[in-house]
Amino acid sequence: MLAAFYTRQGPAREVLQVGEQPTPVAGAGEVRVRLRASGVNPSDWKVRRGGFGRGLAGPLIVPHSDGAGDIDAAGPGVPARIGERVWVWNGQWKRPFGTAAQYIVLPAAQAVPLPSGVGYAEGACLGIPALTAIQAVRLARVAPGMNVLIVGGAGAVAHYAIQLAKLRGATVIATVSGEAKAAHARAAGAHELINYRTENVGERVKAATGGRGVDALIDMDFSGNAKLYPSVLRAHATVVVYGMSAGEAALPALWLMQNSITVRLFLVYDIADADRREGIEELSALLAQGRLTHSVARVLPLRAVAEAHEIVERGEVIGNVVLEIPAPS
Repeated sequence: MLAAFYTRQGPAREVLQVGEQPTPVAGAGEVRVRLRASGVNPSDWKVRRGGFGRGLAGPLIVPHSDGAGDIDAAGPGVPARIGERVWVWNGQWKRPFGTAAQYIVLPAAQAVPLPSGVGYAEGACLGIPALTAIQAVRLARVAPGMNVLIVGGAGAVAHYAIQLAKLRGATVIATVSGEAKAAHARAAGAHELINYRTENVGERVKAATGGRGVDALIDMDFSGNAKLYPSVLRAHATVVVYGMSAGEAALPALWLMQNSITVRLFLVYDIADADRREGIEELSALLAQGRLTHSVARVLPLRAVAEAHEIVERGEVIGNVVLEIPAPS
């Protein structure tokens, strides 16, 4: 099979290759997916570069955890699923062979039915961005009438989180860094937009909430933003964190305790089985009903994998970057 891969960590154009690799065979309880699209996420380039001290999961890595395609083979113990359109999650979590290839083999539960109205490119955006968003919204217990602040409102996770919070009846406030990103967050459904580079976020949040502060905050950079929490949160609020830019964070600990703030951190790759199952069920229902919009910014061929990584690493587009996987010859 044709696959993108690397055998050492470093800059994209120095380490990423595209070539032939052995085609995998499904074992007991597994399915093989003939991939049509592979999603590129920030975690993919961070692992490729060795960020936060992460080493290689094997001597050869086929990158990317997200993808979509069709089940073309199944191992013993798997019900008849041949031909099913699916999206996959955790394709390259704690294993060396991800979705940047013509085929992937993984446990059957990690191949989720993809509704006919959702394209493969969009399906390749669900594993990390959409699952992170739905877990964050669920942990924040977003409900009708709540005010919710979503940090980085133009990001891939925030694009889904804004929609999901709004579907639950919340008023959504999002931070952005410019007009183009504001337009993107507004299109997702944000009610209020704050440019954190030119405006005082705390003052704007208090003005938008009648001086109370928000009931919940969904944060993609705990280490960078924790110091701002007293200016935006009401007492008894909930903070849900799904990312950070540094290994440690300075917390306004006394203020958090005095105001009974709940802080919940999670890693989307390693959430509880029940949480993942319920999140996938909710996502599947919304996808089948056509109630979620997706944001695919660029679709590139598999052989342009290094360019795709560089685009995501530089943060030069708003939306997801997806690789189109060619048909086997």
